[in-house]
Amino acid sequence: MTVKDEKIIKNKKNEQLDQFRSDDNQNKDLTTNQGLKVSEDGLSLTAGERGPTLLEDFHFREKMTHFDHERIPERVVHARGFGAHGEFQVYNDSMKPFTKAKFLQDPSIKTSVFVRFSTVVGFRGSMDTPRDVRGFATKFYTEEGNFDLVANNMPVFFIQDGIKFPDVIHAIKPEPHNEMPQAASAHDTFWDWVSQNQESAHMVMWLMSDRAIPRSYRMMEGFGVHTFRLINEEGKAHFVKFHWKPVLGTHSLVWDEAQKIGGKDPDFNRRDLWESINMGNYAEFELGVQILEEKDEFAFDFDILDSTKLWPEEDIPVQLIGKMTLNRNVDNVFAETEQVAFHVGNVVPGIDFTNDPLLQTRLFSYTDTQLIRLGGPNFHEIPINRPICPFNNNQRDGYHRQTINIGQVAYRNNALANNSPHSVSEENGGYAHYQEKVEGRKIRARSKSFDDHFSQATLFWNSMSNAEKDHIINAFRFELSKVKNKEIQQRIVDMFSNVDLGLANAFAVTLGAVTPSSGGTGVTKSSPALSQENTPKLAKTRKVAVVVADGFNGKTVKSVVENLLLSGVQAVILSDKLGPIKADDGSVHMSKHTFATDASVVFDGVYIAGGTSASKQFEHDAKMFMKEAFIHYKPIAATDIGEQWFKDQQLPSKLGVILGSEQANIFTDQLVNAIAAHRFWDRLIV
Repeated sequence: MTVKDEKIIKNKKNEQLDQFRSDDNQNKDLTTNQGLKVSEDGLSLTAGERGPTLLEDFHFREKMTHFDHERIPERVVHARGFGAHGEFQVYNDSMKPFTKAKFLQDPSIKTSVFVRFSTVVGFRGSMDTPRDVRGFATKFYTEEGNFDLVANNMPVFFIQDGIKFPDVIHAIKPEPHNEMPQAASAHDTFWDWVSQNQESAHMVMWLMSDRAIPRSYRMMEGFGVHTFRLINEEGKAHFVKFHWKPVLGTHSLVWDEAQKIGGKDPDFNRRDLWESINMGNYAEFELGVQILEEKDEFAFDFDILDSTKLWPEEDIPVQLIGKMTLNRNVDNVFAETEQVAFHVGNVVPGIDFTNDPLLQTRLFSYTDTQLIRLGGPNFHEIPINRPICPFNNNQRDGYHRQTINIGQVAYRNNALANNSPHSVSEENGGYAHYQEKVEGRKIRARSKSFDDHFSQATLFWNSMSNAEKDHIINAFRFELSKVKNKEIQQRIVDMFSNVDLGLANAFAVTLGAVTPSSGGTGVTKSSPALSQENTPKLAKTRKVAVVVADGFNGKTVKSVVENLLLSGVQAVILSDKLGPIKADDGSVHMSKHTFATDASVVFDGVYIAGGTSASKQFEHDAKMFMKEAFIHYKPIAATDIGEQWFKDQQLPSKLGVILGSEQANIFTDQLVNAIAAHRFWDRLIV
């Protein structure tokens, strides 16, 4: 493939969207939707100056009708989302033995993608930082058609069979009699459902972990959850699970921080993605696959088709095969992020389904959902959903049809059009399902291999660091303390004693519940890949508040800020006022943030320089800023008067604290290393 061909494929989706993208309205005449120029847009047509409005005012009716209908039904789940465009490219041709999917074959091809990140439970107007699962859905615009990898940031799910999906969502959504709480699982109906559906134990462990409160969409793993099949050119199949691994590592907020951010900036995660892309700090994820030969389908102590189970990476390694870069923000959130329609059934030749019962039921529900949400069967023609390859069939008409079909024939078999459009053989690129032998009676039952609900929940618990275990315990304490029904609380204590007795007893005491005397699964195995302590830790793109007042040490601050920027860290000037802050050497730094507009919770670290002209109020605010960062285990740096302010507080630890006079020669290097470390969990908090 030539460089020219590669560029054509890379830009094809962008060019397609350009056909539908309007210019902004600057210097344009106001018109109706039919192009008629409008002479007055602020007054309705009336019978006289004080008379009734006339029905013949077509401009008023058009404007109001569109306004009345400009909201589509929000998604039942994943309503609050944010999207971005990008491209995907495989590293080499290592996938050829496993799949004939073209976009996974040729490293010279860059495939356009659109990704939508989302929370699950909350309404569209809820905040970004609740304790919740996150959606991570990717649409690949390949030359063979769209492939949708509909993923979450957790590798397992609550249920094994999709017939239970309405139940878990009804249970976790706001309770119907009072529609509370919003975007939260801390209430009776959810935990009642959990206690009655013990297959959810593994997923609940993930939900109570730090994975449920990601620091950034750019620092969040994605998992395809389901087991799919890869099919190669010879028709040989392999089982596969898909993974997205963030280049920046997987990092989270702490719970107190997440709650405060929800009030300070409910758009925290979407703002982070939007601003990062605008600054050129593109979100990067590596695509990984776990591949399993068909002969090993029953080689494990879990069923590989069970969506409440993961494949331990130590047993089945993740092979990194390519990289996705999100490098362009949307032009219009409604037209792109809201109208995008994902479907697990959107596959290309070389990728097929398995008998995963949850996957099988989702194949129905996605199409059914889009029909009502997007108003009819032609949602695939909306620009953001439209494939870049041609599509031809006899499906016509319906709401919002974009294609103007010509010719008299819209059926098969036909002679008038030589039986076109023609079917395509598998040898020539036509899709054919894997020929798996299927036999059995019609029955409502599940294989006994799906019966173990606790072993992998214990595996997850065993794999956590001490800090992560503390966070899980505290999450159970918070969630279940909100539950009013004591019987539900006790059932959850009893249920999770099957995971780990120490875990259950730790939150049982808080609830005043009866502590079980026995429990556990006997599983001692751990999986280091499950702990975020083992993730890559980089300072790049982290955001640090540089707190200064008039009279700050200009030479020192200039040097620190420049070195932080060279290390890829965002150094943000913060003061008690907006605008120029003057240094002792006459230099000026511009403050775009203040104590009134931002708190330490929206930064990854704090550098306090202060200033000789700082007021008592400034000193108080700076100390509070510093202390809050301290109790959230974040790196803190201080020079000059800021160093004295830190010492004045007599905080009980210097772990993760860099003081200028003590480490003058390596101050910035130490600060960058501390920022990369992200948190200092061993810091003593009193």
